[in-house]
Order: sequence, then C-alpha cells, then structure tokens
Amino acid sequence: MPAASPPIALALALGLSAALAVGGCAVPAPDTSPVPGTPTLAPMLREVTPGVVNVAVTGRAQALNPLLNDPFFRRFFDLPDLPQPQRPPQPPRRTFSSGSGVIVDAGRGYVLTNSHVVAEAESIEVTTKDNRRFEARLVGRDHGTDIAVLRIVPGDGTQGGSQGGSLGDLQAVPFGDSGALEVGDYVVAIGNPFGLGQTVTSGIVSALGRGGLRVEGYEDFIQTDASINPGNSGGALVDLQGRLVGINTAILAPSGGNVGIGFAVPANMARTVMDQIIRYGEVRRGRIGISVQDLTPDIAAALGTRSTSGAIVAEVEPGSPADRAGLRRGDVVIAIDGAEVRSATQVRNHVGLKRVGESVTLTVERNGARDTLSARIEEEPKPGGG
Repeated sequence: MPAASPPIALALALGLSAALAVGGCAVPAPDTSPVPGTPTLAPMLREVTPGVVNVAVTGRAQALNPLLNDPFFRRFFDLPDLPQPQRPPQPPRRTFSSGSGVIVDAGRGYVLTNSHVVAEAESIEVTTKDNRRFEARLVGRDHGTDIAVLRIVPGDGTQGGSQGGSLGDLQAVPFGDSGALEVGDYVVAIGNPFGLGQTVTSGIVSALGRGGLRVEGYEDFIQTDASINPGNSGGALVDLQGRLVGINTAILAPSGGNVGIGFAVPANMARTVMDQIIRYGEVRRGRIGISVQDLTPDIAAALGTRSTSGAIVAEVEPGSPADRAGLRRGDVVIAIDGAEVRSATQVRNHVGLKRVGESVTLTVERNGARDTLSARIEEEPKPGGG
C-alpha cells in the first residue's frame, strides 16, 4: 500500500475531528471519549481534591549532636567532660516539614490536620491544589487524638502570601459518618506523600477500632490498605461518595514506606475534637469515674454472662457520676449511647470526648439482666491538680 501523502499524514497526526476523504473512503479521527461503563473515580475526585491541601511548617528544634556524648570525642576536642545536665545547651536549629490537611469549613477557613504535623510550629503555610498559598494559624491541637485545627488567614492566595482578600473560593470536603463504615468498604486516601504533590490512592477498610499504636491517647483507628506514606499525615480518607470518613495519621512501616497497613482517625472523633478546640481552644476531657477492661472469654465464663464482647467495669470511684448512676463493679457495658461496645477503649474514648455537662447512656448486663443507666459527664482533673 503506498505511503500516505504528506497532507493526509499531517491531518492524521493532528487528530482532526472531521473525517478525511481518501479515495472515496471516510477516515474518522480517533475516538477519545470515555468508554461507557468504564469504572472511574474521576468525577468524585474533581469535587473533593480541591479541599485537600499541603501544610508546610517552619519551626525551631534543639540541635542534638550524639558525638558530644562520646567521651573520646570530647577528649579529642578538649571539651570538658561534664555530666549531661551540666553541659551547655546547643543552639536551636531551624526546621522545615510538610504534611497534609483537609478544609472542612470553607467559609471560616478551618482546616483539620494531625497534631504531630504542626508540633513546635512557628509559621504555617497552606497550599491548595491550584498552587495558591495562604498563611494559617494554629487554633489548637490535641495530642491524645493527634488532631489539630488550623485557620487560614484571609488573603489573596498568591505566591506572595495572603494579605487581604477573602476565603470565598475555597472548597471544603463534606463530613461523612465514620461510625457507619464496615470492613470491606472502599476508601480513597488523598495527601502529599514525600512532598511529591497531591496524590490519590485507593483501597478498602481493613479493620476498625484499632489501638495500641501509642503508649497513651484516645485510639479508635480505621485501618486501610490504601497507600499512606510520610507526608500523607493529616490528609483525607474519603468514601466513594467523596465524604470525609478519616484523617490519615500513621503507618506501620518497617522499611520506612507503605506496606499496606495505614491508620486514620475516624471523622466522627476528629469532628468532636475540632468542635471543642474551636469552642474552648483545647479538648476538655470528660469522665464518669470508672475504670474498664476488655471482656475476655474467661471473664465472661466466670461472670456467667451471655455477652461475647463489651467492657467490664473494674472499679467505680465512690461519689462519682457512675456511682450516683448506679454502676457497680462487675457490670458488663454492652452499649454506650446506643452503639454496641466492642472494647474498653471504645468506652474510654466515648466518655473522654463527650462535652462536660452532657449525659451518657450505658446499657449494662448484671446477673443476667440488662439495665440502662445514665451518668452526667464531669471534667477530668488536670495533671497536678490544676
């Protein structure tokens, strides 16, 4: 077959939409429209990704040189061999770090991120998907849940900073109900891994109610196999409707990268923390005066309870709200505010994050009978009696 003449070859290369007549035959341009029925998350992501931002943090940290703890090094440079507490402090060094955040209130400029992302921050800059940069200030952060709230300073969102202007064109990610998640639900993680820029990964909910990642804290993590890497911290975990169901916070990474085990703070918990931070500037922990532990099969057999999951009341503080409500040692808490109790951690989290003055309803099993009790939340004493 003879080679196409230059004009025809050029037309085909340019991908003209009109058909070309060659020897009486119509030659249509390539069809680049989407194939009907092809699965895609693109329409949802077009709506959601403008609400996920990069968070750049500048701060200062104490410089630590391990060589100064080496006696040989100190003798070689004729440094006095002083005990560690008596050694002069090293000058702080400037630090730069980045993470991700989620705009949850566009009108007021509120952004959710992780507490560890903005720890020791002196200045915070938020960059949107379309590369507009805004100054942000820290409203407050909560170490126990690793949640922080930022507020974008109204500005023009240009390369030069955010002086003047408004926040009217920001876009928020709507909250979903993380309590309705089930293992196997599809989710999408959005963030800024390794500083590469906005990245989207997908997976499923691998487990719910995960804890034990930190020595202390209020943990009820969503576990997912959607790739979460350093820099994703504070980013969004959304469902297939584009609703925020979690704030990405941690990974299990023996090699330093993703191995398919990532964790997110449930959106319901993050929203509760955010509301308290905005209202009080901090989270005011609640208590009812009980200590609880997981209901194990051995304990269940000893108590003769029919329940296979829940939390057993180990101690009740005399005169506490729980005591006044009628809770007793050995009671099995099987539901709290209507939600089935799976573990003692769930009870501690729920009570600890309720607003002071609100009531909590507990369904308990005692001697084979079930009862519903109500206790009023009181503020948890601050360390040191403050």
